[in-house]
Amino acid sequence: MPEEQTPQQAELILEPDPAAQPAPVEELTAEELLGPGQRTEGDETARAGLKALVEAIVYVTDEPLTAKQIAAGLRKPIAEVEAILDELVADYSRPGRGISIRQVAGGYKMGTKPEHHEAVRAFAKTLTPPLKLSMAALETLAVIAYKQPITAPEIMEIRGVQGAGVLKTLLEHKLITTAGRKNVVGRPILYKTTKEFLIQFGLKDLSELPSLKEFEELARLAFGGDSPPQPAPAAPGHAPPADAVEEREAEQDPGS
Repeated sequence: MPEEQTPQQAELILEPDPAAQPAPVEELTAEELLGPGQRTEGDETARAGLKALVEAIVYVTDEPLTAKQIAAGLRKPIAEVEAILDELVADYSRPGRGISIRQVAGGYKMGTKPEHHEAVRAFAKTLTPPLKLSMAALETLAVIAYKQPITAPEIMEIRGVQGAGVLKTLLEHKLITTAGRKNVVGRPILYKTTKEFLIQFGLKDLSELPSLKEFEELARLAFGGDSPPQPAPAAPGHAPPADAVEEREAEQDPGS
């Protein structure tokens, strides 16, 4: 018959052995859990964003950019930028892409693939030549855009010069249209901008019109105005001397 244990003996038997306790679990980093060379979801998202940015930079620049230039501009390691550029070159080299990214003169440049050059050239010849406006036409367009609907005499009062030829040019290019007649003596024709005007300037509606100074700069970029910048149209009652403006008009607006 087994010996009966005293309470003290039972306690000694039930007490856990410290040597048998498992070691505390150490917290591991994401890199240690995933293994070397693997990325977290956040890392992949950040890299995808950088890849998209590098792609956009190569697209918008006219001159070939080196990996060093891109890395310096973005403040990123050159090795990472080089790896992304290699991926982009591979992505765009696939048969289903009409654009390629390739190395030109030591840098990277985006362009059409050689096999499409002739077809692209032939298509380009079918397009309407880009619209170019004189500074006189751009100034008149700005006045109409911000004062519409407006009459020819009111435009002349602001600009200080006759502009019938300019109005004709803007009407022909469908940037402005007539908007009825003003109920005053002589009932002059009112002018306003058109949907084509919004398209040319990339505007949703007239509420998105920029400041007058910004508008003039956008106009020069959009329509290739190659004359030097002119002062903004004068406010009514503060028109520049007519002889000076007419001299400028004669030089800039021979038939617009």
